[in-house]
Amino acid sequence: MESIDVRVLRTARDWHAAGHRLLLITVVKTWGSSPRPVGSMMALREDGRCVGSVSGGCIEDDLVHRYTCAYGDGAMAQTTPALVRYGVTADEAHRFGLPCGGTLELLLEFQPDLAALETLVQRLESGQLMQRTVDCITGAVTLAPAPAPEALRFDGARLTSTLGPQYRMLLIGAGALAEYLATMALFNDFAVTVCDPRLEHLGTWSVPDVRITREMPDDAVRTLNPDTRTCIVALSHDPKLDDLALLEALHSPAFYVGAIGSRRNTISRRQRLMEHFDETEESLARLHAPVGIYIGSKTPAEIAVSVMAEILAVKNGVALPRTFSVTQAKARLEMQGS
Repeated sequence: MESIDVRVLRTARDWHAAGHRLLLITVVKTWGSSPRPVGSMMALREDGRCVGSVSGGCIEDDLVHRYTCAYGDGAMAQTTPALVRYGVTADEAHRFGLPCGGTLELLLEFQPDLAALETLVQRLESGQLMQRTVDCITGAVTLAPAPAPEALRFDGARLTSTLGPQYRMLLIGAGALAEYLATMALFNDFAVTVCDPRLEHLGTWSVPDVRITREMPDDAVRTLNPDTRTCIVALSHDPKLDDLALLEALHSPAFYVGAIGSRRNTISRRQRLMEHFDETEESLARLHAPVGIYIGSKTPAEIAVSVMAEILAVKNGVALPRTFSVTQAKARLEMQGS
């Protein structure tokens, strides 16, 4: 799988290069509940073909109706960008399926510059993090390398967005839990790498589109070169493997570092890392262990759901209540049962 942003931009480039007229559409503002976050993109061709999305479907249908020849002459001859807003009234919110009266504002770029699209796609495909700025009056686009991911900025006259490589996930251990978690991560637009130097554990791996490495886990972390779009999860149940990965991961910019294990094993791991590897309470504060949120999960598939949920919450800046902690929840249940 690849990033949906890259897919939209590549498709827009290819359509443009083939001589088609098109729209590049970006969600620039939302109010209330919104089906898609700011920065979501969609490319729309003159014949009604589209890629990406800005809503649950109804707004896409309206854009096709308004701007393509699928319903008449279309309206793609415009050359300067336009701002359109959906869901301002209760009737519109109901008509377009916006939840709870949600409203969103879209920037429409008519026939965006082909050279800029080609350059942007090329740099994104090479793994660079890029900043794209659009003059909303003239449509002029400027590109620059971005030192770090930033939130989308829009002031009505200028749109600046950070585009870059997919979020990445490194899994240590190629067991059943890793297969379920890798599958969920792929569906959530992560690029997934699985590391396991134990050949017997990789022999039955069945999830496609996952990079496999047989390096030692600490080498795998260094090879991956984690950034703020990377999460690392130790799942091997072998301290010799998991600890190696964690020692590297905890001192990297990775946005999430987690490890599987019981509460007892988690306490033992913390003591081991502090006594023998000079870790501290402060450095271990970043470690999510036992990994995941408490949903009473027992099977590998259910545990994968809980882990993916926690990773997405951290990625999206959501502070989870302490009651979601596996440690807190199990301790509470034990007290209730005593």
